[in-house]
Amino acid sequence: MAIITMRQAISDALWEEMERDPKVFILGEEVGVWGGTYAVTKGFLDHFGEKRVRDTPIAESAIVGAGIGAAMVGLRPVSEIMTINFAFVAMDYIVNEAPKMHTMFGGQMKVPLVIRTAGGGGRQLGATHSQTPDAIFAHFPGLKVVSPGTPEDAKGLLKAAIRDDDPVLFIEHAAMYQVRGEVPEGDYTTPIGVSKVQREGDAVTIVTYCKGLQLSMAAADQLSQEGIEVEIVDLRSLRPLDMGPALASFKKTNRAVIVEEGWPSYGVGAEVATRLYEAAFDYADAPVKRVAQKEVPLPYNAALEQFALPQVADVVAAVKEVL
Repeated sequence: MAIITMRQAISDALWEEMERDPKVFILGEEVGVWGGTYAVTKGFLDHFGEKRVRDTPIAESAIVGAGIGAAMVGLRPVSEIMTINFAFVAMDYIVNEAPKMHTMFGGQMKVPLVIRTAGGGGRQLGATHSQTPDAIFAHFPGLKVVSPGTPEDAKGLLKAAIRDDDPVLFIEHAAMYQVRGEVPEGDYTTPIGVSKVQREGDAVTIVTYCKGLQLSMAAADQLSQEGIEVEIVDLRSLRPLDMGPALASFKKTNRAVIVEEGWPSYGVGAEVATRLYEAAFDYADAPVKRVAQKEVPLPYNAALEQFALPQVADVVAAVKEVL
C-alpha cells in the first residue's frame, strides 16, 4: 500500500469521486484559484473547471444553503467550511435544515450533501479558531458526523460520505494534514457508523477518534515498554455511533479511558462513558476515565495552548490511574 499524507488522502478521495460521478461538485471559500486553505483542492479548478469548482464569497450560510438546494435537486455537492468555528454562522442550515428535510417531507426528499471542515487546536490560532465542537453537531439526529484519525479512513470515509444520500459533516483536524499512513490502492470506501479496533491489548480499553487516536497510539507505545498493553478503539463516526467494538473491548479489559480533544462537559467522552455504564456496568473494575481539553477558551500562547490540550502524557497517566 502507498504511504501518503492525510491531505493527499482527502484530495484523492475528492478527485476520484468527481471523476466517477459528474454530479459531484465542490464549493467554498478559496477552493478554486487558491486550491483550498489547506491545499486539498489544488489543481481542481484547472482540471474540472469553474462549473464544478466554485469559489464563493465569505458567506458560510450561503455555502451550506446552496449545497442543500443543489442536493435536493439531484446533485452531490461538497460544501467546504474553512474552519468548523465558522460553521456556527451556518448553524441553522447545518443542524436545522439539511438533517430534517428527509423526514419532514415524508421521505420524498434526499439531501446528499457533504460539509467538509477542519477543527482542532495546536496551531496558535486563538480561542475562536481552535475549537473542537464535534459533540454539538453529533447531537442532532439526521446529520451524520465523521472524523477520521488515519489517512486510510480519511479517504474511505470521504468517499462513503459523498455517496451517502444523507447530509454528512466531515470533520478533519487542522493539525493532521501532514500525518502519513498506508492507504489501499484502488477504489474503496470505509463504512460510516462502524468503529474499529486499531490496536489490540488486554489491560485497558482506550476509546477515541481523530487526533485522539494519534495521541493514544503514541501512549500505547510508551505503555507497552512497561508491559502494559492497551486496546484502542477508534470511533471514526460520532453519529451514528457504533459502540460494539468499545463494549466488547471493555468487557475484556474491564477498564476504559476515553480520549478526545474537545471539552469534557457534555462531550463525546461523556456520551461514550454513559453508554459503557448503561450496557456493561457489571464489567467495570474501575471508574471510566476521561482525557480531554481543559475547560478554558484555548489560549494563543503556545505553551499555554499545549498545556490546555490533551497530551500523550495525560493518556499514559489516565491508563495507569484506572489499572
